[in-house]
Amino acid sequence: MAARVGEMSRVYAAYPEKKATLYFLVLGFIAVIVGSLFGPFQALNYGNVDAYPLLKRLLPFVQSYYQGLTLHGVLNAIVFTQLFAQAIMVYLPARELNMRPNMGLMWLSWWMAFIGLVIAALPLLANEATVLYTFYPPLKGHWAFYLGASVFVLSTWVSIYIVLDLWRRWKAANPGRPTPLVTYMAVTFWLMWFIASIGLVLEAVLFLLPWSFGLMEGVDPLIARTLFWWTGHPIVYFWLLPAYAILYTVLPKQAGGKLISDPLARIVFLLFLLLSTPVGFHHQFADPGIDPTWKMIHSVLTMFVAVPSLITAFTLAASLEIAGRMRGGRGLLGWIKALPWDNPAFVAPVLGLLGFIPGGAGGLVNASFTLDYVVHNTVWIPGHFHLQVASLVTLTAMGSLYWLIPNLTGKPITDGQRRLGLAVVWLWFLGMMIMALGLHWAGLLNVPRRAYIAQVPDAYTHAAVPMIFNVISGIILLVALLLFIYGLFSVLLSARRDPALAEAPVPFAEVISGPEDRRVILALDRIGFWFAVAVILVLLAYGPTLAQLFSNLNPVPGMRLW
Repeated sequence: MAARVGEMSRVYAAYPEKKATLYFLVLGFIAVIVGSLFGPFQALNYGNVDAYPLLKRLLPFVQSYYQGLTLHGVLNAIVFTQLFAQAIMVYLPARELNMRPNMGLMWLSWWMAFIGLVIAALPLLANEATVLYTFYPPLKGHWAFYLGASVFVLSTWVSIYIVLDLWRRWKAANPGRPTPLVTYMAVTFWLMWFIASIGLVLEAVLFLLPWSFGLMEGVDPLIARTLFWWTGHPIVYFWLLPAYAILYTVLPKQAGGKLISDPLARIVFLLFLLLSTPVGFHHQFADPGIDPTWKMIHSVLTMFVAVPSLITAFTLAASLEIAGRMRGGRGLLGWIKALPWDNPAFVAPVLGLLGFIPGGAGGLVNASFTLDYVVHNTVWIPGHFHLQVASLVTLTAMGSLYWLIPNLTGKPITDGQRRLGLAVVWLWFLGMMIMALGLHWAGLLNVPRRAYIAQVPDAYTHAAVPMIFNVISGIILLVALLLFIYGLFSVLLSARRDPALAEAPVPFAEVISGPEDRRVILALDRIGFWFAVAVILVLLAYGPTLAQLFSNLNPVPGMRLW
């Protein structure tokens, strides 16, 4: 045992980013576990079952449904997704390039995230920052929440620098060569997030922090909402693209095949860089004070964001078919049966992709200038979110643990743990599909989102049938979560070590169609140029409206409702 510990120390000395990546992952999964424990209570609420009195007896600090909702949203949709991105989108390019990232900055980013999370968590747990995840003034949180959240988000800017520094050093050592695929994904991803995060940073620095410190008497809710949605919609792609990176570069290998096209993968990430941010007004169709022309422009741009996801659907389906046929699949659909359905690292992201199909279709409804009015602020919207982040992103993250934990720690996954993992991902998928059906259906029956409807049990009896789906889904997902917790920590706390697992390369897939046309690849590789185009698109899409809003400020005082 001592020899194995010594060998692992040698591995961590050679690859120190492994330990930092593990810290990001563990902190992220602790966040999603805690946040998800509030999930069944949210589901039961939309099943017209009020379980919050029981929760208050178990956890006296939980004062209301709205506090539980805030904790659920912040921990799952912000904290978990960001920490997973900071793990995956630094570690994968470092391993592809076989270069050591700046470890001082990598640990700085972790400590910033950890300290910011602790500072923000204290007022959340004390019911002093129950602002429903979206930080909408005039709902006012404690200054510590805004300060902690700002430090937490700014830790990503350190991660941005780390990856850009890796890229710069590789380019200097390899002049004239195109950026390797995984690194290309990471660089475009982080540049997209830098542009997108500016909206939330401006909202916090210009308004939320001075307001919460008492330096300003009021905040203009419309400006705050606009700056929030500058970040609030592209944050969906901040959730999504780390999963996409795994789907493109690791999933084909897990399936036993190869990625069909390198250039298509690059085009997808480039399109997300260009189109992710200038789309936020489709969340504000019902807001006065924004010219309908700009709302329509953002609606059209949002429709264009569906293009890279459609390319992804084609590319991954073709790659999986190739894998199935390489494994001996015959006939029109025989390749599906031949895929490795006994491997949770494969099954989890594929189930997430199946859930993402109706989720993407629902997103087109949300982006429509006319159809959105039917579902706006109904539970259709959280139904859509759960098909995106709670299905594809979370399932891909869960599945990645089955190759990533051995690669980071040298701890093997036993056959029993794999079987348990299969049960978890199938239960999670089933629960999410049932929940999505219930929430979308109830949304079409005008059941409101972010509302304590179980307090008015007679108000929505017309939605009784979809409410049953929500109750069932909450129970299934709780079982899946408890099994996941047991499985995760049975691996992390295991004493078994095999340093050879940690020394093995990341299982990147080979590519069938590589960058043969040098002109196309070099055009795609002009990332600085495309970043400038993305900045111009954002300035054009937001500049005129923000100039008009700032010239007509309408500040209002803050309020606390719960």
